[in-house]
Amino acid sequence: MTGPDIVIAPSILAADFANLAAEARAVEGAADWLHVDVMDNHFVPNLTIGPAVVASLRATTAIPFDCHLMIEDPKRWAPGYAELGAYNVTFHAEACADPVALARDLRAAGSKAGLAIDRDTPVEPYLELLPHFDTLLIMTIKAGFGGQRFLPELLDKVRLARRHADAGHLELRIEVDGGIADDTIAAAAEAGADAFVAGTAVYGASDPAEACRKLRALARAATR
Repeated sequence: MTGPDIVIAPSILAADFANLAAEARAVEGAADWLHVDVMDNHFVPNLTIGPAVVASLRATTAIPFDCHLMIEDPKRWAPGYAELGAYNVTFHAEACADPVALARDLRAAGSKAGLAIDRDTPVEPYLELLPHFDTLLIMTIKAGFGGQRFLPELLDKVRLARRHADAGHLELRIEVDGGIADDTIAAAAEAGADAFVAGTAVYGASDPAEACRKLRALARAATR
């Protein structure tokens, strides 16, 4: 695995949208990625931000962007986020007819490629596609809204994916998104996740950078 052993990715969905640039800078030096939730009010019943906001925010911080597209028709839109400079662009398996082709398009456009699996979607049908991806994002809530309760039973998907990735010697990040906080990150790390999206646990804290450092320490301690 290249890069840090543990990736902490604060979600700007939990940040103050009136001060996004300042919120991004608040975790510089402590976060590895900035998780950017893109929702279209079609694939999920919520509407957040799009390419124009991502382009503006990209110019304000050096933190790599981890764009999570909860949208219909990712084939049309996803490469544009790579072209804007996103480090990793993740789209949902449920929204894409040919995930492998879109992964190739993303890499050609300059980003890593991620595949997301929602709460009610089994991971087994997608295990054989994982060599074509850099990141597998497993939702530990239902995609669409922040602040939901972590569902520990979904870690069975993480365990299965980690066993498959290790058996195949894959260079794959397994990312978890939903309800990650001080009291849940250890279980996710023990299950095999190595990238963690945290919203309110970071941006609801008085010191977001220190919250990132604490989450990292808890994840590392759980895997020693």
